[in-house]
Amino acid sequence: MKKFKDLDFKPHTIGNGVQAIIKFNNKYGVSVVKFNGSYGYPSLWELAVLYEENITYSTDITDDVIGWLSDEDVSEVMAKVQKLK
Repeated sequence: MKKFKDLDFKPHTIGNGVQAIIKFNNKYGVSVVKFNGSYGYPSLWELAVLYEENITYSTDITDDVIGWLSDEDVSEVMAKVQKLK
């Protein structure tokens, strides 16, 4: 099971931030960001659920992005995404 520690952050396209995208075997994935304007900036993370590399708002996990997440919170959401069918 992939966790926060497995994320590889790179500079975000919005100049002052970072982003990590990870894909899982079930065609889902997550995008985790922190930038000026993200929900939780500067200390917490924002996460979007991906399906086949595109943001999806139609899972049982959420119908939007999820903001104000700690590292542990991100790991918990990642575990749920990896269990999606």
